Amino acid sequence: MAIQSLAPLPSGSFRFTGQVDWAARYIEELQLLDKLLWKLFVDQYRDAPDDEDLGWRCEYWGKMMRGACITYQYTQNTALYAVLTETIRDMLAAQDNAGRFSTYSVEKEFHGWDMWGRKYILLGFLYFLEICNDPTLRETIIRALKRHADYILQRIGPASEGKTPITETSHFWEGMNSSSILEPFVKLYRVTGERRYFDFATYIVETGCIRSANVFDLAYEGKLKPYEYPVTKAYETMSCFEGLIEYYGVIQEPRYLRAIQNFAEGILETDVTVIGCCGCTHELFDHSRKEQTNLERSLATHMQETCVTVTWMKLCWRMLCLTGDPKYADALEISAFNALYGTINTAHSRKSVPRALALQPQPKPVDANTVLLPFDSYSPLLPSIRGRMIGGFKSMDGGAFYGCCACIGSAGTGLVPLTSVMRRADGFAVNLYARGSVSAQTPTGQPLTLQMETDYPYDGAVRLHLHLEKPERFALALRIPGWCETAQLGVNGQTQPVGAGYAVLEEIWHDGDAIALSIDMPVIAHRQDGYTAFQRGPVMLASDARLTAFYAGKVPEKPAANLYADVTIDGEPCLHLMDYASAGATWDEDSEMAVWLKAPDGEIACTCSHV
Repeated sequence: MAIQSLAPLPSGSFRFTGQVDWAARYIEELQLLDKLLWKLFVDQYRDAPDDEDLGWRCEYWGKMMRGACITYQYTQNTALYAVLTETIRDMLAAQDNAGRFSTYSVEKEFHGWDMWGRKYILLGFLYFLEICNDPTLRETIIRALKRHADYILQRIGPASEGKTPITETSHFWEGMNSSSILEPFVKLYRVTGERRYFDFATYIVETGCIRSANVFDLAYEGKLKPYEYPVTKAYETMSCFEGLIEYYGVIQEPRYLRAIQNFAEGILETDVTVIGCCGCTHELFDHSRKEQTNLERSLATHMQETCVTVTWMKLCWRMLCLTGDPKYADALEISAFNALYGTINTAHSRKSVPRALALQPQPKPVDANTVLLPFDSYSPLLPSIRGRMIGGFKSMDGGAFYGCCACIGSAGTGLVPLTSVMRRADGFAVNLYARGSVSAQTPTGQPLTLQMETDYPYDGAVRLHLHLEKPERFALALRIPGWCETAQLGVNGQTQPVGAGYAVLEEIWHDGDAIALSIDMPVIAHRQDGYTAFQRGPVMLASDARLTAFYAGKVPEKPAANLYADVTIDGEPCLHLMDYASAGATWDEDSEMAVWLKAPDGEIACTCSHV
């Protein structure tokens, strides 16, 4: 299979209905349009609250700004753009006279998570520049970012220059959290063209991100998997490699491409669980593919962090763009329809929040009615409930509180629809199937609308219609998922079998041409350590206490779900399951759930129905 890089379509190219649209707009309405929340996050930069505990309140604004800008690229909601412009101006006013954006005082700066927060300031503003339509505001932002970055350059760098090495600016994770500022420094170089920012990025790459080793060299050598690195914090490690991808985009050094590929492939091989996340020892790479059925570990710690899910999805997006390899679309899809969408709080109930706060190691008194967190922080694999703990919890003035996972989730919900169709050199790649339409320009520049009719991922039938003014030859590469054993592809009634990977149709396309794709979706049983996990298409199936009670006649109504499955093994009724993203939605014991189940071996038959 020929592999070629992919490029995203312009903002506003997508008009979907169904789950991918609902998720992005639900989070937009629940979280991203909340002016008071944005104000709360900006105010952290006025009072140096992270001095007290060397904390990470500094990440909230930039992390959520990145997700909000990604979401805007999809929704094109003018109200969202207005809210983001308002908070951008508010943050610009929070810059101090020295040029710093920091939640740490000068006396405490460059410790704890300060550089991590400065990274997110850069990222938040830089992502906004991608959607900014005000040239004057754009120039104001760039001036502010240069002052912010130059303050860092004057103080952080090689010890031989009398500066503080970047790996010494945090006592966490050997400075890897600080080194992840690599990504925005390359982006700032791209925006300004000023070489000193790229030189600083080169310095970070050459240090290798941690004190005890060079993780980029380790990845290039390929002798260790990511869970065997000296530092295994999944979120921060992937963030550093996102920076290396940006750096490679400028320098095009083959050594770095090999390191990036080895790293991503190592994660796929050893650390991605059935729901599409990493980390069964809280947020660490830990050979999660093996550890995901470790009941003792599941009871002892939280696992499958949402920050890790979204960062893995972003890494898959970058790898898809870089390599055009559909396995990264496969991985992103699994993460989206299971780990990510399962964390969205749809209960409209605050009763789970006090429970989560009660499990904090050192919680401060907070008003649980102040904030409804839109995303859960950790996702169960073995019997448990959602809402066990708020990841990255920090209290703020006035009884407010928030968490890191709640801030990052919108980057995932916004990214999914943008992945659906992308440009390739000879046409387009259709990566994810969703009901709606995509607008683009053909290789010769004429307008093209691609209409999709489907209930995917809960049904394998997809029908695509092309609308264009005049005939034109170009390629349409349709992704056949890696889990699919058989699929049928037809163009204007002519059908043929196709296998996993991209099925490339290079035709002279006419207005009204139709493509029919039928993807077989049998239930697959994954067996490990006496447990079984059931997968149908990209969707994992899960038990839920509400569903068990319903079939036992203990509750009056079946719980809402996207997909139901009745499993028989060797002809005997065995399990009543629902899609993983719908399970656990009460965030308490009423919907205790699991994806890894104790089930007998034998021949599986399954009857599925979707809403």
